[in-house]
Amino acid sequence: MTMDVHTYRDGRKASTAAAEATRQALAALGRPESVWGNARPRVIHSGKPYVHLGMVRGDVAKRMAGAMQTPA
Repeated sequence: MTMDVHTYRDGRKASTAAAEATRQALAALGRPESVWGNARPRVIHSGKPYVHLGMVRGDVAKRMAGAMQTPA
């Protein structure tokens, strides 16, 4: 099944915004670009937006988890 261009554009827009938010959050944690520069927007076949993080070091993953548990 192929997705239409509007579904792809909407998914791409959402995944790009999410990837940028992820990059900004990792930069705010003091992580270098070599860590947050790997966050990439992805759109799967259904049109749903995802963010691919790639491989993340254990210490960075722990800090990310801690940041996600802290109330905004």
